[in-house]
Amino acid sequence: MSEQHQKSWFRRNWLWFIPLTGCLGIIFLFVFGIGAAIFGVSKMITNSTPVEYAIEKASKNEYVIENLGAEIEKYGIPSGNISLSNDDGDVDFSIPIRGEKGEGILVVRGIKTDGVWVYEDLYVRVKETQEEINLLANEKILESI
Repeated sequence: MSEQHQKSWFRRNWLWFIPLTGCLGIIFLFVFGIGAAIFGVSKMITNSTPVEYAIEKASKNEYVIENLGAEIEKYGIPSGNISLSNDDGDVDFSIPIRGEKGEGILVVRGIKTDGVWVYEDLYVRVKETQEEINLLANEKILESI
Protein backbone atom coordinates (compact mmCIF):
# COMPACT_ATOMS: atom_id res chain seq x y z
CA MET A 1 0.00 0.00 0.00
CA SER A 2 1.36 3.37 -0.94
CA GLU A 3 0.57 6.57 0.84
CA GLN A 4 -0.43 9.50 -1.39
CA HIS A 5 0.86 12.91 -0.37
CA GLN A 6 -1.08 15.92 -1.65
CA LYS A 7 0.67 19.25 -2.18
CA SER A 8 -0.51 22.26 -0.21
CA TRP A 9 -2.82 24.85 -1.80
CA PHE A 10 -0.04 27.45 -2.00
CA ARG A 11 2.41 25.01 -3.56
CA ARG A 12 -0.14 24.14 -6.26
CA ASN A 13 -1.21 27.77 -7.00
CA TRP A 14 1.82 29.96 -6.37
CA LEU A 15 2.40 30.68 -10.08
CA TRP A 16 -0.74 32.83 -10.33
CA PHE A 17 -1.17 33.83 -6.67
CA ILE A 18 2.04 35.87 -6.28
CA PRO A 19 1.70 37.98 -9.47
CA LEU A 20 -2.01 38.57 -8.81
CA THR A 21 -1.52 39.77 -5.23
CA GLY A 22 1.45 41.90 -6.29
CA CYS A 23 -0.60 43.62 -9.01
CA LEU A 24 -3.56 44.13 -6.68
CA GLY A 25 -1.25 45.55 -4.03
CA ILE A 26 0.22 48.05 -6.48
CA ILE A 27 -3.28 49.07 -7.67
CA PHE A 28 -4.47 49.58 -4.07
CA LEU A 29 -1.40 51.65 -3.22
CA PHE A 30 -1.90 53.78 -6.34
CA VAL A 31 -5.62 54.38 -5.65
CA PHE A 32 -5.10 55.18 -1.97
CA GLY A 33 -2.10 57.40 -2.78
CA ILE A 34 -4.09 59.45 -5.29
CA GLY A 35 -7.01 59.69 -2.85
CA ALA A 36 -4.73 60.84 -0.04
CA ALA A 37 -3.13 63.46 -2.30
CA ILE A 38 -6.52 64.86 -3.37
CA PHE A 39 -7.74 64.90 0.23
CA GLY A 40 -4.54 66.63 1.41
CA VAL A 41 -4.69 69.35 -1.23
CA SER A 42 -8.40 69.93 -0.61
CA LYS A 43 -7.77 70.15 3.13
CA MET A 44 -4.89 72.59 2.58
CA ILE A 45 -7.08 74.89 0.48
CA THR A 46 -10.10 74.82 2.79
CA ASN A 47 -7.98 75.55 5.87
CA SER A 48 -5.94 78.35 4.32
CA THR A 49 -5.97 81.91 5.66
CA PRO A 50 -7.77 83.43 2.62
CA VAL A 51 -10.61 80.91 2.90
CA GLU A 52 -11.03 81.44 6.63
CA TYR A 53 -10.96 85.22 6.14
CA ALA A 54 -13.48 85.06 3.28
CA ILE A 55 -15.90 82.84 5.23
CA GLU A 56 -15.64 85.16 8.24
CA LYS A 57 -16.34 88.25 6.09
CA ALA A 58 -19.31 86.54 4.39
CA SER A 59 -20.77 85.41 7.74
CA LYS A 60 -20.70 88.98 9.09
CA ASN A 61 -22.04 90.78 5.98
CA GLU A 62 -25.68 91.88 6.39
CA TYR A 63 -26.51 91.49 2.67
CA VAL A 64 -25.15 87.95 2.61
CA ILE A 65 -27.13 87.11 5.75
CA GLU A 66 -30.24 88.63 4.16
CA ASN A 67 -29.84 86.52 1.00
CA LEU A 68 -28.36 83.25 2.30
CA GLY A 69 -29.16 83.19 6.02
CA ALA A 70 -27.23 83.65 9.26
CA GLU A 71 -25.50 80.25 9.34
CA ILE A 72 -23.06 80.33 6.39
CA GLU A 73 -21.10 77.13 5.74
CA LYS A 74 -18.78 75.74 3.08
CA TYR A 75 -19.92 72.75 1.08
CA GLY A 76 -18.52 70.98 -1.92
CA ILE A 77 -15.00 71.30 -3.22
CA PRO A 78 -13.34 74.70 -3.80
CA SER A 79 -12.08 75.27 -7.33
CA GLY A 80 -9.13 77.38 -8.40
CA ASN A 81 -5.58 77.65 -7.15
CA ILE A 82 -3.48 78.91 -4.30
CA SER A 83 0.27 79.33 -4.56
CA LEU A 84 2.49 79.92 -1.54
CA SER A 85 6.23 80.52 -1.43
CA ASN A 86 7.68 81.59 1.94
CA ASP A 87 5.97 84.92 2.74
CA ASP A 88 4.61 85.49 -0.78
CA GLY A 89 1.81 83.92 -2.76
CA ASP A 90 -1.41 84.36 -4.64
CA VAL A 91 -4.92 82.99 -4.46
CA ASP A 92 -7.68 82.72 -7.07
CA PHE A 93 -10.52 80.36 -6.34
CA SER A 94 -14.22 80.02 -5.59
CA ILE A 95 -15.89 78.27 -2.69
CA PRO A 96 -19.47 76.97 -2.70
CA ILE A 97 -21.34 78.26 0.36
CA ARG A 98 -24.88 77.90 1.64
CA GLY A 99 -27.18 79.03 4.36
CA GLU A 100 -30.72 78.19 5.41
CA LYS A 101 -32.17 80.63 2.81
CA GLY A 102 -30.03 79.83 -0.23
CA GLU A 103 -26.72 79.05 -1.88
CA GLY A 104 -23.91 81.04 -3.42
CA ILE A 105 -20.31 81.10 -4.58
CA LEU A 106 -17.63 82.93 -2.59
CA VAL A 107 -14.92 84.25 -4.91
CA VAL A 108 -11.46 85.09 -3.50
CA ARG A 109 -8.59 86.69 -5.46
CA GLY A 110 -5.50 88.29 -3.96
CA ILE A 111 -1.79 88.27 -3.39
CA LYS A 112 0.42 87.79 -0.36
CA THR A 113 3.50 89.98 0.00
CA ASP A 114 5.82 89.82 3.01
CA GLY A 115 3.28 87.70 4.90
CA VAL A 116 0.32 90.08 4.38
CA TRP A 117 -2.69 89.15 2.23
CA VAL A 118 -4.18 91.92 0.06
CA TYR A 119 -7.43 90.99 -1.71
CA GLU A 120 -8.28 92.16 -5.23
CA ASP A 121 -11.73 90.53 -5.31
CA LEU A 122 -13.78 89.16 -2.46
CA TYR A 123 -17.46 88.75 -3.20
CA VAL A 124 -20.41 86.39 -2.93
CA ARG A 125 -22.46 85.55 -6.03
CA VAL A 126 -25.97 84.56 -4.93
CA LYS A 127 -27.06 81.50 -6.91
CA GLU A 128 -30.75 82.36 -7.30
CA THR A 129 -30.35 86.01 -8.41
CA GLN A 130 -26.74 86.06 -9.69
CA GLU A 131 -26.29 89.22 -7.58
CA GLU A 132 -22.69 89.91 -6.53
CA ILE A 133 -22.20 91.14 -2.96
CA ASN A 134 -18.85 92.91 -2.50
CA LEU A 135 -17.21 91.99 0.81
CA LEU A 136 -14.37 94.50 0.42
CA ALA A 137 -16.38 97.68 0.89
CA ASN A 138 -14.33 100.16 2.96
CA GLU A 139 -11.25 97.92 2.87
CA LYS A 140 -7.77 98.25 1.40
CA ILE A 141 -8.13 96.89 -2.13
CA LEU A 142 -5.34 95.92 -4.50
CA GLU A 143 -5.45 98.43 -7.37
CA SER A 144 -3.27 96.55 -9.83
CA ILE A 145 -1.25 93.41 -9.95
